[in-house]
Formats: sequence, structure tokens, C-alpha cells
Amino acid sequence: MILEQFYDKGLAHGSYAIISNGEMAVVDPARDPQPYLEFAEQYGAKITSIFETHPHADFVSSHLELSKLTGATIYVSQEYGAIYAHKAVMHGTEIKIGDVSIRVLFTPGHSPDSISLLLIDEQGNEHALFSGDTLFVGDVGRPDLRENAGNITATREKLASAMYASTREIIMMLEPDTLVYPAHGAGSLCGKSLSPDLHSTIGRELSSNYALQPMDEPSFIKTLLADQPFMPKYFGYNVELNKNGAPNLQESLDKVARLPEGSVIEAGAIIIDIRPEETFKASHLKGAWNIQEGGKFETWVGSIVAPHNSFYLVGDSSEQLETALFKLSKIGYESFVKGLIVNPSGEKVSLSKISIPDFEAKKSELQIIDVRNQGEYKDKVIFPSAKHIPLPELLDRAGEIDGSKPIVVHCAAGYRSAAAQSILKSLNNELEIYDISDEIKKY
Repeated sequence: MILEQFYDKGLAHGSYAIISNGEMAVVDPARDPQPYLEFAEQYGAKITSIFETHPHADFVSSHLELSKLTGATIYVSQEYGAIYAHKAVMHGTEIKIGDVSIRVLFTPGHSPDSISLLLIDEQGNEHALFSGDTLFVGDVGRPDLRENAGNITATREKLASAMYASTREIIMMLEPDTLVYPAHGAGSLCGKSLSPDLHSTIGRELSSNYALQPMDEPSFIKTLLADQPFMPKYFGYNVELNKNGAPNLQESLDKVARLPEGSVIEAGAIIIDIRPEETFKASHLKGAWNIQEGGKFETWVGSIVAPHNSFYLVGDSSEQLETALFKLSKIGYESFVKGLIVNPSGEKVSLSKISIPDFEAKKSELQIIDVRNQGEYKDKVIFPSAKHIPLPELLDRAGEIDGSKPIVVHCAAGYRSAAAQSILKSLNNELEIYDISDEIKKY
């Protein structure tokens, strides 16, 4: 038996391949099917089974495309509500993969339709649990993502109660030496305190995972619901896209317009400039937003821009833009990109950072906008006079800001404040708006 983990650092997403006697199963595949096809070819295996532990909120799966390319059967929970060709499974169902088998465990909690997958090896032992978003290393899945999305909706309290039952009655009953392979690691927004470790064992989680410690159900629910991270705007959209099945990746990417260098963008369009902060601040197209291409680029675009809002991507090179477009495809946002443009034509403007001495001298005259997340703000208030508006809420709450008083924005390190400054400037070009940028670290 061969077991392989594929890990996407940007989305902190883990997917898996299991090969036995020439057959291969894929668990929770990412948007790009190519790595799984290449892995199967490398070992001379045929992909026969594809498992979705639930309709994912934070990334788009290639399950449908992989199935079309290989003829593999897609297995999902009978509660999933998939509209593509699939086989619905229930608790206890077993699927053979060569000389091993996958036993389905119904483990609702993160979502009403979550399953976990127990790998039974050639000797009949419980070898590994592919726990999806039910059990993470150091955490369990957040229960507040399915109140308004998916085939079945449920309140966060109801799902937290389901998670209590799933962990106590199923997960914690497994053999202590069973390996745990979750769908996410640290940095994912599907939980609140995930470990950077990418695998574990049931025994380790029983001893160290806060959610598996002795407590009654009301205490568990209260603990689980507290301090969950923000929910990006794209999460509900991804649940529906995964339930319906995403279009083939390359065909979808090919539909995006590659416009000539120097093209003019129509007035009023959303423009996302992916260049580094310093380059953007020196000169950029008036009205553009600076969401820099980097490790969490797709997450921030999907947190700021609501689904179905079209936008342009602009940058310094076609290679840079293609990389950004591919990252956006991982959350299904390639279909909202109106075009890629290198160095678009139009009126150029600049933005400024503010030095700490200048900031301190002008502090009483400025509106301070803190765009950090709720948890960061709760842990440490940097400026008591600041108005706290997390970056994902900035567009919706911009009306709360005084449009006649100069603004200074800050986050924790400079990435989000650069985006916030550019967004606020696009809404009020006449207003002075400064960015403390990475100088905020001195506080």
C-alpha cells in the first residue's frame, strides 16, 4: 500500500492518494487534477475512487473533472445533495481499493453531511483516518459555516452538538495508534487553533486536543463556538460550487481574456493590482485595490470581493498574472476575472506611508482604522482611539468612517493595511489616507 499526502500551503489544504494492487483512491482533491493523474501514472495505478468528506467551503475540488477523466466513482455522504453522478454512502459502508478498504464513518459537526474515512489495511487493522474537517491536529472543524449554505443547513449550536457526538461516539473510539490525516493544517479558516503538524494519531489527539478533553456537552458547545475566525465571503459560494461540481480547470482558465498590454479599463470597474506594496504606492491606476500576490492571495481576494462581482487583474508581467489567476481558480474565482492586463493605461496616482514621528505628531487629527481580525484586536488593542473594522468588512462598513477627516490605517504587519488604504482611497479620492504599514510592528 502507498499513501501520499498532497499539501497546498496557500490554502493549508491536505488531500490524499491511496494505492493498493494497482487501484488508487483520491480523498478531497484540490482544483487541479494533474498531480493526482501524474501520481497514478508514476505507480502504474488506475484511479477508481474519489471521496469527498463534505462539500468544502474554502476550496474548489476537482472530483468531477477527475471522475470524467478517469471513470472513477465519486463517493459522498447520502446527506450531501450532489447533483452530479455519484454513489451515496452511509455510516459503515466499505469500499475496496485493491487489497485495502475504506470504511465510511458519518461524522457531522463541521457540516451536516461530513464523513470521515477509516483506512483498513491488508491485515484488517485500522491504519489511518482521513478526517476531513471533523478532526484536525489540535482542533476540530468549526460548526458555523452551514447556516446558510449547502443542501442541508443547520445552526452553529446544532452542529456543535453534532460534533460533540461525533467525537465522543465515533472518533474517540478508534484505536489510539490510528494515524490521523486531516483536510487542513495551520492557517486554515476552517478551525481556530490548528497545529502546523500535518498528521497525528488518535492517541496524541486524545491527550492534547482541547476539543477531545473531558467536558459536558454545554461546555463543549460554548468552547467550540468561542473565538472562531472570520468567514470569507467566498465560503458559501464554494459549498454550492462543490455540490454542483466545478467546470474543468483548464477550460475555465482559457476563457479568461488576456488583454493587450496598456489596455484601458472601463470606468467604475473593480481593479485588483497584485504588485508589491512599494511598487503600487509609487504609481498605480487610479481606483485600483492593492491585494498583493503572495501566500494568502486567493483567501484575501475571496474575503474582500463577494462572489459574482467581476474584476480585472493587473500587474507587471503576464507570468505574475497567470500565477495569480491560477491561485484564484482554487476558490473558483477565475470565472469572475474580466481580464488580465499588464501595465494598463489611464491616470496614475500614488499613496504614502506615514512615519512613526509624523503619525505621533498628527495622531489627534487622524481617524485611526484598525483592520486586523477580531481575535487579534481582542488580544491586543494597539490604539484605544482606533475604530476597528476588519479588512473583509471594510467595503460594507466604509459608511461608518468620517469622510471629512484624514485617515490612517494599520494591521499587524502591513499587508492588509496596504489593501485597506487602496480600497478607502478608491471610495474617496479627495481624502488624505495614510498607511502605517510595517512600522506598526514598533508598537
